[in-house]
Amino acid sequence: MIPKRVKATPADLILLGGIGTVGTWLLYQAFLSADYHWNWQAMPQYLLRFDAQSGHWVPGLILQGLLVTLRLSVWAMLLALVMGALMGLLRTSCSRYWRMIGGGYVALIRNIPVLVWIFIFYYFIGDRLLPALGISTGNMRPDMPMAGALRLFVAAPSRAPVFISGVLALAAYEGAYITEIIRAGIQSIDKGQWEASAGLGFSRGQQLRYIIFPQALRRIMPPLAGQFISTIKDSAIVSVISIQELTFQGTELMAATFLTFEVWFTILVIYFVICLACALLVEHIERRLKRPSRAH
Repeated sequence: MIPKRVKATPADLILLGGIGTVGTWLLYQAFLSADYHWNWQAMPQYLLRFDAQSGHWVPGLILQGLLVTLRLSVWAMLLALVMGALMGLLRTSCSRYWRMIGGGYVALIRNIPVLVWIFIFYYFIGDRLLPALGISTGNMRPDMPMAGALRLFVAAPSRAPVFISGVLALAAYEGAYITEIIRAGIQSIDKGQWEASAGLGFSRGQQLRYIIFPQALRRIMPPLAGQFISTIKDSAIVSVISIQELTFQGTELMAATFLTFEVWFTILVIYFVICLACALLVEHIERRLKRPSRAH
Protein backbone atom coordinates (compact mmCIF):
# COMPACT_ATOMS: atom_id res chain seq x y z
CA MET A 1 0.00 0.00 0.00
CA ILE A 2 1.48 3.36 -1.05
CA PRO A 3 1.33 5.95 1.76
CA LYS A 4 -0.53 9.16 0.98
CA ARG A 5 1.44 12.35 0.64
CA VAL A 6 0.79 14.82 3.42
CA LYS A 7 0.47 18.41 2.21
CA ALA A 8 1.84 21.28 4.24
CA THR A 9 -0.84 23.52 5.72
CA PRO A 10 -0.49 27.27 6.33
CA ALA A 11 -0.11 26.53 10.04
CA ASP A 12 2.84 24.23 9.26
CA LEU A 13 4.50 26.95 7.19
CA ILE A 14 4.00 29.52 9.95
CA LEU A 15 5.47 27.11 12.51
CA LEU A 16 8.48 26.36 10.32
CA GLY A 17 8.97 30.06 9.70
CA GLY A 18 8.90 30.74 13.44
CA ILE A 19 11.41 27.98 14.13
CA GLY A 20 13.68 29.29 11.36
CA THR A 21 13.46 32.82 12.74
CA VAL A 22 14.35 31.72 16.26
CA GLY A 23 17.20 29.57 14.96
CA THR A 24 18.58 32.44 12.88
CA TRP A 25 18.42 34.78 15.86
CA LEU A 26 20.25 32.27 18.08
CA LEU A 27 22.98 31.83 15.48
CA TYR A 28 23.31 35.60 15.16
CA GLN A 29 23.63 35.97 18.91
CA ALA A 30 26.19 33.16 19.11
CA PHE A 31 28.42 34.12 16.20
CA LEU A 32 28.07 37.88 15.81
CA SER A 33 26.71 39.57 18.92
CA ALA A 34 28.52 37.54 21.58
CA ASP A 35 31.82 38.99 22.80
CA TYR A 36 33.77 35.84 21.94
CA HIS A 37 36.74 35.32 19.66
CA TRP A 38 36.19 32.13 17.68
CA ASN A 39 39.23 30.00 16.91
CA TRP A 40 37.99 27.14 14.74
CA GLN A 41 41.37 26.74 13.02
CA ALA A 42 42.74 25.26 16.24
CA MET A 43 40.23 22.38 16.30
CA PRO A 44 41.47 20.06 13.48
CA GLN A 45 44.62 19.15 15.43
CA TYR A 46 42.44 17.73 18.20
CA LEU A 47 40.74 15.43 15.70
CA LEU A 48 43.75 14.27 13.68
CA ARG A 49 47.35 15.33 14.03
CA PHE A 50 50.61 14.44 12.32
CA ASP A 51 53.11 12.74 14.60
CA ALA A 52 56.61 13.79 13.54
CA GLN A 53 58.28 10.93 15.41
CA SER A 54 56.32 8.13 13.75
CA GLY A 55 55.66 9.98 10.50
CA HIS A 56 51.97 9.06 10.57
CA TRP A 57 48.66 10.74 11.23
CA VAL A 58 47.39 9.82 14.71
CA PRO A 59 44.06 10.47 16.46
CA GLY A 60 43.80 13.69 18.42
CA LEU A 61 42.26 13.98 21.86
CA ILE A 62 38.68 14.27 20.61
CA LEU A 63 38.98 11.33 18.22
CA GLN A 64 40.64 9.27 20.97
CA GLY A 65 37.65 10.03 23.19
CA LEU A 66 35.27 9.05 20.38
CA LEU A 67 36.96 5.66 20.00
CA VAL A 68 36.63 5.05 23.74
CA THR A 69 32.95 6.05 23.59
CA LEU A 70 32.28 3.58 20.78
CA ARG A 71 34.08 0.74 22.57
CA LEU A 72 32.26 1.55 25.79
CA SER A 73 28.86 1.67 24.08
CA VAL A 74 29.32 -1.56 22.14
CA TRP A 75 30.54 -3.60 25.13
CA ALA A 76 27.89 -2.13 27.42
CA MET A 77 25.12 -2.89 24.92
CA LEU A 78 26.28 -6.47 24.40
CA LEU A 79 26.32 -7.14 28.15
CA ALA A 80 23.03 -5.28 28.57
CA LEU A 81 21.45 -7.56 25.96
CA VAL A 82 22.54 -10.61 27.95
CA MET A 83 21.26 -9.15 31.23
CA GLY A 84 18.06 -7.90 29.63
CA ALA A 85 17.32 -11.22 27.92
CA LEU A 86 17.88 -13.16 31.15
CA MET A 87 15.83 -10.81 33.29
CA GLY A 88 13.17 -10.50 30.60
CA LEU A 89 12.70 -14.26 30.69
CA LEU A 90 12.51 -14.13 34.48
CA ARG A 91 9.89 -11.36 34.25
CA THR A 92 7.69 -13.62 32.09
CA SER A 93 8.35 -16.81 34.03
CA CYS A 94 5.54 -18.95 35.42
CA SER A 95 7.30 -18.91 38.78
CA ARG A 96 6.39 -16.01 41.04
CA TYR A 97 9.82 -16.24 42.66
CA TRP A 98 11.63 -15.64 39.36
CA ARG A 99 9.23 -12.85 38.43
CA MET A 100 10.00 -11.13 41.74
CA ILE A 101 13.75 -11.31 41.04
CA GLY A 102 13.33 -9.81 37.58
CA GLY A 103 10.91 -7.17 38.83
CA GLY A 104 13.20 -6.28 41.74
CA TYR A 105 16.13 -5.73 39.38
CA VAL A 106 14.09 -3.44 37.14
CA ALA A 107 12.59 -1.51 40.06
CA LEU A 108 15.99 -1.03 41.72
CA ILE A 109 17.87 0.21 38.65
CA ARG A 110 15.13 2.32 37.09
CA ASN A 111 14.43 4.22 40.32
CA ILE A 112 18.06 5.21 41.00
CA PRO A 113 19.53 8.26 39.25
CA VAL A 114 22.13 7.07 36.76
CA LEU A 115 24.83 9.31 38.25
CA VAL A 116 24.25 7.88 41.73
CA TRP A 117 24.29 4.35 40.29
CA ILE A 118 27.63 4.95 38.54
CA PHE A 119 29.20 6.14 41.79
CA ILE A 120 27.71 3.29 43.85
CA PHE A 121 28.88 0.67 41.38
CA TYR A 122 32.36 2.12 40.92
CA TYR A 123 33.20 2.74 44.59
CA PHE A 124 31.30 -0.07 46.31
CA ILE A 125 30.58 -2.89 43.83
CA GLY A 126 33.27 -2.70 41.17
CA ASP A 127 35.95 -1.93 43.74
CA ARG A 128 35.25 -5.35 45.32
CA LEU A 129 34.12 -7.35 42.30
CA LEU A 130 36.97 -6.66 39.86
CA PRO A 131 39.87 -7.52 42.22
CA ALA A 132 38.06 -10.76 43.09
CA LEU A 133 38.09 -11.57 39.34
CA GLY A 134 41.80 -10.76 39.09
CA ILE A 135 41.24 -7.45 37.33
CA SER A 136 43.21 -4.73 39.06
CA THR A 137 45.73 -2.05 38.20
CA GLY A 138 48.55 -4.17 39.62
CA ASN A 139 47.70 -7.10 37.35
CA MET A 140 47.27 -5.00 34.19
CA ARG A 141 50.79 -4.35 32.89
CA PRO A 142 51.87 -3.12 29.43
CA ASP A 143 53.99 -6.27 28.95
CA MET A 144 51.21 -8.68 29.87
CA PRO A 145 50.04 -11.27 27.29
CA MET A 146 47.39 -9.99 24.89
CA ALA A 147 48.16 -6.39 25.90
CA GLY A 148 47.84 -5.31 22.26
CA ALA A 149 44.40 -6.87 21.85
CA LEU A 150 43.33 -5.41 25.19
CA ARG A 151 44.45 -1.96 24.07
CA LEU A 152 42.66 -2.32 20.72
CA PHE A 153 39.31 -3.66 21.90
CA VAL A 154 39.06 -2.38 25.47
CA ALA A 155 41.58 0.15 26.78
CA ALA A 156 45.20 0.53 27.73
CA PRO A 157 46.11 -2.03 30.43
CA SER A 158 46.50 0.65 33.08
CA ARG A 159 43.02 2.01 32.25
CA ALA A 160 41.31 -1.36 31.75
CA PRO A 161 39.95 -1.80 35.34
CA VAL A 162 38.12 1.54 35.39
CA PHE A 163 36.91 0.95 31.81
CA ILE A 164 35.51 -2.48 32.70
CA SER A 165 33.86 -1.04 35.80
CA GLY A 166 32.20 1.64 33.67
CA VAL A 167 31.04 -0.95 31.13
CA LEU A 168 29.48 -3.13 33.84
CA ALA A 169 27.75 -0.19 35.51
CA LEU A 170 26.37 1.11 32.22
CA ALA A 171 25.33 -2.39 31.10
CA ALA A 172 23.42 -3.02 34.33
CA TYR A 173 21.64 0.31 33.93
CA GLU A 174 20.71 -0.21 30.27
CA GLY A 175 19.85 -3.84 30.95
CA ALA A 176 16.89 -2.80 33.10
CA TYR A 177 15.31 -1.01 30.15
CA ILE A 178 16.09 -3.88 27.78
CA THR A 179 14.42 -6.21 30.29
CA GLU A 180 11.17 -4.31 29.92
CA ILE A 181 11.50 -4.23 26.12
CA ILE A 182 11.89 -8.02 25.99
CA ARG A 183 9.14 -8.58 28.56
CA ALA A 184 6.72 -6.41 26.57
CA GLY A 185 7.68 -8.18 23.34
CA ILE A 186 7.04 -11.64 24.76
CA GLN A 187 3.78 -10.64 26.42
CA SER A 188 2.55 -8.98 23.22
CA ILE A 189 2.27 -12.37 21.51
CA ASP A 190 -1.28 -13.66 21.51
CA LYS A 191 -2.09 -16.27 24.15
CA GLY A 192 -3.41 -18.51 21.40
CA GLN A 193 0.17 -19.04 20.24
CA TRP A 194 1.07 -20.40 23.69
CA GLU A 195 -2.00 -22.61 23.83
CA ALA A 196 -1.53 -23.98 20.32
CA SER A 197 2.14 -24.81 20.88
CA ALA A 198 1.34 -26.39 24.26
CA GLY A 199 -1.31 -28.51 22.55
CA LEU A 200 1.37 -29.76 20.15
CA GLY A 201 3.45 -30.99 23.09
CA PHE A 202 6.08 -28.24 23.20
CA SER A 203 7.75 -27.56 26.52
CA ARG A 204 7.91 -23.94 27.72
CA GLY A 205 11.52 -23.66 26.60
CA GLN A 206 10.60 -24.98 23.15
CA GLN A 207 7.64 -22.60 23.00
CA LEU A 208 9.90 -19.63 23.65
CA ARG A 209 12.62 -20.82 21.30
CA TYR A 210 10.61 -21.89 18.29
CA ILE A 211 7.26 -20.08 18.51
CA ILE A 212 7.18 -17.03 20.77
CA PHE A 213 10.60 -15.43 20.60
CA PRO A 214 10.93 -15.44 16.78
CA GLN A 215 7.66 -13.49 16.60
CA ALA A 216 8.60 -11.19 19.47
CA LEU A 217 11.98 -10.46 17.90
CA ARG A 218 10.35 -8.59 15.02
CA ARG A 219 8.61 -6.33 17.52
CA ILE A 220 11.50 -5.69 19.89
CA MET A 221 14.23 -5.06 17.31
CA PRO A 222 13.36 -1.37 16.68
CA PRO A 223 13.22 -0.42 20.40
CA LEU A 224 16.40 -2.41 21.04
CA ALA A 225 18.16 -0.47 18.31
CA GLY A 226 16.82 2.75 19.80
CA GLN A 227 18.18 1.68 23.17
CA PHE A 228 21.63 1.36 21.61
CA ILE A 229 21.39 5.02 20.60
CA SER A 230 20.50 5.87 24.19
CA THR A 231 23.51 3.87 25.37
CA ILE A 232 25.81 6.00 23.22
CA LYS A 233 24.41 9.15 24.78
CA ASP A 234 24.31 7.72 28.31
CA SER A 235 27.98 6.71 28.03
CA ALA A 236 28.89 10.35 28.64
CA ILE A 237 27.92 9.92 32.29
CA VAL A 238 30.90 7.63 33.01
CA SER A 239 33.21 10.61 32.52
CA VAL A 240 32.61 11.25 36.23
CA ILE A 241 34.79 8.23 37.08
CA SER A 242 37.57 9.47 34.77
CA ILE A 243 36.97 7.19 31.81
CA GLN A 244 38.57 9.12 28.96
CA GLU A 245 35.62 9.03 26.60
CA LEU A 246 34.40 11.85 24.38
CA THR A 247 32.84 14.05 27.06
CA PHE A 248 35.80 13.62 29.41
CA GLN A 249 38.25 14.58 26.68
CA GLY A 250 36.11 17.59 25.82
CA THR A 251 36.17 18.76 29.45
CA GLU A 252 39.94 18.35 29.69
CA LEU A 253 40.51 20.08 26.36
CA MET A 254 38.26 22.99 27.26
CA ALA A 255 40.09 23.50 30.57
CA ALA A 256 43.47 23.47 28.83
CA THR A 257 42.68 25.64 25.80
CA PHE A 258 39.67 27.76 26.90
CA LEU A 259 38.08 26.96 23.51
CA THR A 260 34.75 26.44 25.23
CA PHE A 261 32.30 26.85 22.38
CA GLU A 262 34.51 25.32 19.69
CA VAL A 263 35.11 22.18 21.74
CA TRP A 264 31.50 21.61 22.77
CA PHE A 265 30.05 22.43 19.35
CA THR A 266 32.48 19.91 17.83
CA ILE A 267 31.49 17.25 20.35
CA LEU A 268 27.81 18.07 19.80
CA VAL A 269 28.20 17.52 16.06
CA ILE A 270 30.04 14.23 16.62
CA TYR A 271 27.31 12.88 18.92
CA PHE A 272 24.63 14.11 16.50
CA VAL A 273 26.23 12.43 13.48
CA ILE A 274 26.72 9.11 15.27
CA CYS A 275 23.21 9.04 16.73
CA LEU A 276 21.65 10.17 13.44
CA ALA A 277 23.49 7.41 11.57
CA CYS A 278 22.21 4.86 14.08
CA ALA A 279 18.68 6.29 13.82
CA LEU A 280 18.74 5.96 10.02
CA LEU A 281 19.97 2.39 10.39
CA VAL A 282 17.12 1.69 12.83
CA GLU A 283 14.64 3.14 10.33
CA HIS A 284 16.06 0.88 7.61
CA ILE A 285 15.74 -2.16 9.90
CA GLU A 286 12.13 -1.25 10.69
CA ARG A 287 11.29 -1.06 6.98
CA ARG A 288 12.94 -4.43 6.39
CA LEU A 289 11.03 -6.03 9.25
CA LYS A 290 7.71 -4.61 8.05
CA ARG A 291 8.33 -5.78 4.49
CA PRO A 292 6.32 -8.97 3.81
CA SER A 293 8.49 -11.96 3.08
CA ARG A 294 8.24 -13.36 -0.43
CA ALA A 295 7.18 -16.94 -0.84
CA HIS A 296 9.73 -19.06 -2.71
